[in-house]
Amino acid sequence: MTTRMIRLAELLARTGLSRSTLYRLEAEGQFPRRVKLGKRSVAWRESQLVEWIESRSHAATH
Repeated sequence: MTTRMIRLAELLARTGLSRSTLYRLEAEGQFPRRVKLGKRSVAWRESQLVEWIESRSHAATH
């Protein structure tokens, strides 16, 4: 199974988070960790992002 990687611009669009909020949540362990792809590029695993979004929407309804 191939894991699709999501770059920052798409991640921000899909979550609605600001860049600073994203990095704060990640530092606090409340958001999936980024994966280093090269010297100056990072991305997030789409599967982890989907799980995070679903957990947030589930928590909001309860």
